[in-house]
Amino acid sequence: MDGNLPLPNANVRSNPLLFEMLRSFTCLAATLNLSHAVRELHSTRQTVRRHVNQLEEIKGGPLFAVADRQYVLTELGSAVLPEALDLLARAEGWLTGQSRLINGMQYLRREDPDGWFFFQQQQPIGKLFESTSPMLPDVMKAWALAGGHLEHDALKQVRPNCTVFRRAGEEWLFTEVGEKSSFVTWFGWTVSRSSIGRPLGEMPGGGNFGVLSNVAYAEVETNQSVRLDHIFTVLPMGTKAEMLPISFERLLLGARFPDDSFAMISAVRRTYDVDIQDVSDDMLRQMSEDMVM
Repeated sequence: MDGNLPLPNANVRSNPLLFEMLRSFTCLAATLNLSHAVRELHSTRQTVRRHVNQLEEIKGGPLFAVADRQYVLTELGSAVLPEALDLLARAEGWLTGQSRLINGMQYLRREDPDGWFFFQQQQPIGKLFESTSPMLPDVMKAWALAGGHLEHDALKQVRPNCTVFRRAGEEWLFTEVGEKSSFVTWFGWTVSRSSIGRPLGEMPGGGNFGVLSNVAYAEVETNQSVRLDHIFTVLPMGTKAEMLPISFERLLLGARFPDDSFAMISAVRRTYDVDIQDVSDDMLRQMSEDMVM
């Protein structure tokens, strides 16, 4: 399909309005209604149209079609939207200090006035084998022996420590929650079993921060690979509304269901042994010691 898309205009210079063009395009793509987009952007109809027209000229074709006054993404618009969202999220994250690269790997930081916070730092895969527990290395070894096939015998011993997701459109749905997984031991069996078939959910902190936090999942899916992150945040425990500090290692692995569709395996170990810039040991120790795995 990509081979039939028009080529962008190679003669177009770098445009100083690129950020605003991306905002207009992605907002109109989300609302598919010019009036709604104008209201959300605090802009004018003429400005939004101009930004979209400029981006269409640069990309070499129409991003929207209009039928019965309703905007619809074209094939080109649908193809370039994910990257536009990613570029916008990265730019806003960089400007606000919420996102940057450390040694070429993703670092996220968000602290809200209401007390919610989220720190995430991607780690080299080699650091997995420095873990103070064999749990995640064992999952990695089993995944390699299984060749990524979810139902392979090699994965049977470690699946109780994992959760499994399937993509459904833009969402990741729970398909399996291991009885020994961090998800079960933190949220409880009732909440965990009730999560089967439900979406992973949106990350607090706003839409663009959600895009950034989902980069890890998209990366593993696209590359059919593995990724290790260290995370410190707050989550409700069980059915309680109170948000409690939690720090953990998270290993994401690309796998395959029996029908050869993509499966996302997540293995999480709660621990104080995480390496995250701007997160001190005292901060990590806010997690109750009896929650360490």
